[in-house]
Amino acid sequence: MAAETPADEARPVQRPLIMRYSARSDVGRIRAKNDDSAYVGRHLAVVADGMGGHAGGDVASAATVLDMLHLDHGDYHGDALTVLADEIQTANSLLSELVHINPKLAGMGTTVTSLLLAEGKLHFAHIGDSRAYRLRDGEFEQVSVDHTFVQRLIDEGRLRPEEAETHPHKNVLMRVLGDVDASPELDLDTLDVKPGERWLLCSDGLNYVAGHVVERTVRETKDLRECVETLVDLTLEAGSPDNVTVIMLEIVEETHDDVSTAAVDVIPPGLPAAAATPDGAGETAKKKAADEEAATAETTPATNPDGQPAATEPSASTDPHLGEHLSAEVLRQELASRPHELVGAAATAAESGSIPTIAGRTVARRAATVLTHKAEPADTEADEILEPAKPRRWVTWTIAASVLLVLTVGLWLGYAWTQTRYYIGEFDSRVAIYNGVSQRLGPIQLSTLEAVTEIRMDSLPQFSQQRVRQTVPARDLYDAQRIVKNLEGTGTIAPSNECLTASPSPTAAATTPPADGASPAAPAPSPAASDPAAAPAPAATPSPTVTCEVGQ
Repeated sequence: MAAETPADEARPVQRPLIMRYSARSDVGRIRAKNDDSAYVGRHLAVVADGMGGHAGGDVASAATVLDMLHLDHGDYHGDALTVLADEIQTANSLLSELVHINPKLAGMGTTVTSLLLAEGKLHFAHIGDSRAYRLRDGEFEQVSVDHTFVQRLIDEGRLRPEEAETHPHKNVLMRVLGDVDASPELDLDTLDVKPGERWLLCSDGLNYVAGHVVERTVRETKDLRECVETLVDLTLEAGSPDNVTVIMLEIVEETHDDVSTAAVDVIPPGLPAAAATPDGAGETAKKKAADEEAATAETTPATNPDGQPAATEPSASTDPHLGEHLSAEVLRQELASRPHELVGAAATAAESGSIPTIAGRTVARRAATVLTHKAEPADTEADEILEPAKPRRWVTWTIAASVLLVLTVGLWLGYAWTQTRYYIGEFDSRVAIYNGVSQRLGPIQLSTLEAVTEIRMDSLPQFSQQRVRQTVPARDLYDAQRIVKNLEGTGTIAPSNECLTASPSPTAAATTPPADGASPAAPAPSPAASDPAAAPAPAATPSPTVTCEVGQ
C-alpha cells in the first residue's frame, strides 16, 4: 500500500506578496514648481498633492511622504491599517508644527492616497482628491472617493457626474491634511488582494485625460514603466495645467530575483551603487558599523602605558552645518537601503535637504523625518563666563528709558495697524465681520465687532464652519464683504492670498441732469450694501467678479 502524502506537504507553499511598480511626476505645462510627491516600494505606495501655491504646497506633500516612507515593510502583526492611519495623523501634526514655526506656510495642505501591502492584505488610506483605481479580474474601478465640494453635490443628487468637470468649484476640497483640522477624517479599508491585480494611484492632474482613455491605457499596456510614461505624456498633450503624478503597481509573488525590479532606485551622492539594493544592505551595515566603531574610538579617552588617561586636544568642526548634513545623509541611506521610487517634491527635498526644521525632533525618531531636524546647539556651560563691568547708573537709566520709549511707540503703531485689518469670524452662531485682528494683547482685545450677517453657521458646510471659527483674515472691509458674499452664495471660502483685490473707490453719481434732458441713470448698488453696519453710498462702481481656486 502506497504511503499517503500529508496534506500540508501536498499544499503548495504560498510565497509573500510584493509590489512591482513604476512612478513618474511632472510639473506640467503651466505651473512654476511641482507640488506633488510620491513614493512606491515593495510594500508601500503613496501619492500626495500639495496645496497652498507659493506658500508651501511642495513642503506639505514632501514632508508627508518623507514622514511615511519608513512604513515600507510587511511585518505588522495584524495592525497594519491602524499603523497606517496613525502615521497619516502624525504627518498632519508635522504640518501643523511647520506652520507654527513658519507662519508664511499657513494655509498649506496636501492630499494623501496610500496603499500598504502587509500579511496578504492591502490596506487603503485616503483623504483629498487624488485617486486610486484597481484593475482586477477584468474590472477597472475607482476605489477612492473624491473629498470635494462637487462630489458632495453629486452624492446628494444635486449635480450630475458629467457636470462636475465644468463646475466652477470643482477644485474645492472638503478634507485635506494641513493646519485646518487637528484630526482629519480618513477613508480607511482593508482589501483582499490577489496576484496579478494592478493599481493606478495618481494626483488630480491626470483628470485632464478622459476616463476611458486612462482605462484603455491601463488595460492594454502591460509594461508598468511604459504605462506610466504614456499616461503622463497624454496629460502633457492635453495641456497639463496642473502637476501630474502617476504610480502604476502590480501585485506579484516574491521571487528570488526580486533584487532587480522595475524600480529606478535613488542612489545618494557618495554612496556605493550596491547600497541601493538589498544585496548592498550588508555593505551599508558594515560601513555603518565601521563608522560607529570609529566614533567610539574618538570618544574613548586614550591611556598612557601606565594606565593614566592621556591628554587630548578637542577637535574643532570646520562645518557649522555638519549636523544638518549628517541628518540628510541618514535619510538618503534609508532611501538607498531598499528598492523604491521617490518622485516630485519629495525627491527634490531628499536631495537638497530643503524641508524646514522642526525643533526637538531627533534622528532616532525615524530616518524619514531627519530633513526636518537640525542639530541642537552645542552645550556652552563649560565656556568661560566673564563678569561684565558694571555700567554707570545714568547710562542704565538712559538705556531703560530708550527701550521703554521704543516699546511704547512700537505697541502704539502695532495697535494702529491692527485697526486697519478685518477678518471673518463667528458671533451668536452667525457669520460676522470684525475690525482688527483676532489675537489679544494681554487683557486688550485687538478687534471690535463691525457687522453681523444673516448667514447662520449651521447652514455652511463643515469645512467652511471650521475656517470661519478659526477666523478668515481680510485685507480691508471690501475684501471682508467679498468673502461674506462668497459664503452666502457658494458656502465656500476662497484663499485670501489668491483672491485679494484692491478696494475700488466709490464714484459719486452726477447730480446735474444731462443736457438733453434725459433722466439720470439709477446709481449702481454699492459692494458695502451687504453690510448692515455700513452707511449706503450714493453710488459705487459694481464689484468685479472674483473666481478663486481652492484646491490644486
